[in-house]
Amino acid sequence: MAKEYQFHWRPPIPHTLTQGTLFDKYEDDSTCLELNALVRVDEYGFYLHWMIDGRDAFVLDLAQVWEARPAGQPKDGRVAFELDQRGPPRETLEERTVWITFGQDLVNVQSIYLVAQDVETAKIWRSGLNDILARLKIKHVCPTTSLMKYWRFLCLSLNDRRKIPIKNIIRLFASGKPEKMVHKCLCDLGLGGDKEREELDVDLFTFEKFLRLYHKICPRTDVQELFVKLSGQKEYLTKERLIHFLNEEQRDPRLNEILFPFFDNDRIHTLIAKYETDDNYVANGGKMSGDAFLRFLLSDENAPVFLDRIELHQDMDQPLCHYLINSSHNTYLTGRQYGGKSSAEIYRQVLLSGCRCIELDCWDGTGENKGEPIITHGKAMCTDVFFKDVLYQIRDTAFMRSEFPVILSFENHCSKSNQLKMAKYCCDIFGDMLLSKPLDESALEPGVPLPSPNRLKRKILIKNKRLKPEIEKHQLEQFLREGKLDEDEELNETPDVVGEDAVSPPSDQRAHPERESTLVAASLSASASVASCLSPPVPSIHTSGGGGGQAESGSKDADEAHPELKQNTNFMAKLKPFTKKQQVLTKEEEERIFAEYHYTGEYYTGATTNIHPLLSSLVNYTHPVKFSGFDVAEQNNLHFHMSSFSESTGLGYLKSFAPEFVNYNKRQLSRIYPKGARVDSSNFLPQIFWNAGCQMVSLNFQTPDVYMQLNQGKFEYNGNSGYLLKPDFMRRPDRSFDPFSESPVDGVIAAHCSVRVISGQWVCERKVGTYVEVEMYGLPTDTIRKEHRTKIIPANGLNPVYNEEPFVFRKVVLPELAVLRFAVYDENGKQLGQRILPLDGLQAGYRHISLRTETNQPMCLPTLFVHLVLKTYVPDELST
Repeated sequence: MAKEYQFHWRPPIPHTLTQGTLFDKYEDDSTCLELNALVRVDEYGFYLHWMIDGRDAFVLDLAQVWEARPAGQPKDGRVAFELDQRGPPRETLEERTVWITFGQDLVNVQSIYLVAQDVETAKIWRSGLNDILARLKIKHVCPTTSLMKYWRFLCLSLNDRRKIPIKNIIRLFASGKPEKMVHKCLCDLGLGGDKEREELDVDLFTFEKFLRLYHKICPRTDVQELFVKLSGQKEYLTKERLIHFLNEEQRDPRLNEILFPFFDNDRIHTLIAKYETDDNYVANGGKMSGDAFLRFLLSDENAPVFLDRIELHQDMDQPLCHYLINSSHNTYLTGRQYGGKSSAEIYRQVLLSGCRCIELDCWDGTGENKGEPIITHGKAMCTDVFFKDVLYQIRDTAFMRSEFPVILSFENHCSKSNQLKMAKYCCDIFGDMLLSKPLDESALEPGVPLPSPNRLKRKILIKNKRLKPEIEKHQLEQFLREGKLDEDEELNETPDVVGEDAVSPPSDQRAHPERESTLVAASLSASASVASCLSPPVPSIHTSGGGGGQAESGSKDADEAHPELKQNTNFMAKLKPFTKKQQVLTKEEEERIFAEYHYTGEYYTGATTNIHPLLSSLVNYTHPVKFSGFDVAEQNNLHFHMSSFSESTGLGYLKSFAPEFVNYNKRQLSRIYPKGARVDSSNFLPQIFWNAGCQMVSLNFQTPDVYMQLNQGKFEYNGNSGYLLKPDFMRRPDRSFDPFSESPVDGVIAAHCSVRVISGQWVCERKVGTYVEVEMYGLPTDTIRKEHRTKIIPANGLNPVYNEEPFVFRKVVLPELAVLRFAVYDENGKQLGQRILPLDGLQAGYRHISLRTETNQPMCLPTLFVHLVLKTYVPDELST
């Protein structure tokens, strides 16, 4: 007798959340307060949903939720007054509120505010929700779990009579099947419901019936064909045939037999018992039916990557420079680099998404903000946010998703008085989280390695220019003794410190000259003369050579981060119509202005080198210096020194000194950032610099282009910690590596990979033609783009069958650095879904790959069914 397949997905969820709690609810800018909303998390941890007056009002996918946190006063005073009246005395509204932020990207974030009756209830809910969100499993579920998730959505999305609208079920299959067919299948399964009202009882719509409906409407003929082939056209797979399939087809032959043992009779019997519902098949020697075979293919046990790679599994006790670090550029911007909007809130989303290095461009506030450090893209007509407001966002979210260190990259244009405020804010707001002095065992001395991510857990590091030690010591002692610094010292000091930007006089640190009514051309020549006086580099305090080149340098080239600062009279004349008031330029206007740009370094003004000693003293393991060459850096052997390079400058060094760049990155940190010409906040290919071991390859997180998808896809592994351990030969000083070489690396066995795209499931909600691209990113010799794509399957977004010939990646020189990218497009070239999978950790055989959105959020139903072949590369002459 057949038994029902038992699906096991029960993550631990606090009873209070599943039982439900009465909240008062309001939204941003809302003047309406909804009282006594019964809020619950469903028993599987998929959704947050609530009822008001017995009606289901909203269902929110927890995979789209960023966090739950306390909140301040509502904007509407009447709402705030009523909520205060409903709460117990001496308990603040902020403490009683569960502020839930959610959205499908980092920029367009929505909010819901749930106000509990007491503080303790709110704490339980905030903690419970954040615990669910921190579990990586919520974003790495198998196709069967995804089906169950959508079934739960249908069961929760009820009408006023608490019935399932049949139109919701029809809509699910509308991208490939006609409405009449879906109706007939529902009736055949006894799910026709009330035909007059077009609704269905929830109790009748079990998960088993939902699966039967799905397989009836969309039979998996692709899997059936595979099953017939494997079974020898029988109705079942024998134990022997199943063992052969799992050991020969579903297994990478390169795997260690001890760590990854072959399937034997005992393991096969356990597998069959788990997925087979026919007791006779289980009892009589072990057989597997076609239905059980499909259940296995859709399960966690058949994931496309080893699931332990998703969790934290790498050695986190190596020096900091031995890891790739998830890094952001101009983190505060929500859009374009020119005329864009700055945000303090976006720092939360960036950190929660796994980023560990964020950027803060610091300027003196003007007008009503005078006397406060602000963050903005200076001289680019961007809006401002307060420096201290950003620090609060960082403090609250820095270690919610990852305990490993966060690096704050300051681009400092502030006066000394505001730098003092910056230092005090960092100390006061971060407290013990701030690494304000080096660790005893990792002194700032030549030859001493950087501390490890484990040693720096829950610590915030500041990257800002430093004074010479003797100057810092003298000024700090004076400041602590007298509470002020000598003004003469402040004006005359020209320390040998540089950052991501060029030297500039303190008097020219204006964040928004474009807001002034007149711009005097004579000031440009004055700035140029001061800059020319400051241009000769001062020798390093450690050796006669100093640090050096074009990165953390005194004159940025044409492609560096702020080309708009390189002013000339013609450009300013073009800009004049837009200086009346701050506004966002159209793309055409922006292109017309930038066409008149002359990238001349003589007028360039960058980050100040006039550093307050207190701020200087907070810098330790991320000490930026002017880059003067790999030989000088090697001679100095100062592991705590680091340099930044624009993408173009970095690429120039890579082309000329690739092995030297790799060796540099074995010892100390480097940061790569987008060239300034990327005013649209587009990104560059990070893989080029990862190949050289550059740790902090900083991208514009607000732009979910292919290169950002590659970044987020790569860093979602190793527990989404933001740190990925570099391969052994990119860490050991006794190994040499050239990322541009086409020959195999010593000790690394090249791989062969082929991908056959068989079919797709729910790849589009519309009835359109679709196709799939498969790309590989890795070493230049391993990177293959825009070569492998399927044919277009017309008018079927539901279950297209591509059945392509295999796409072959014949020789992968360095599998450990390579990733596969799967992307589905509609017939017009619009991306519908994508997924990045590391080649190291990929599982061979027939696998279902769940797709992600362009912002790397999991999509519930869209999957690709593929056949992967992985093996050792064998040259043609040997294979014959």
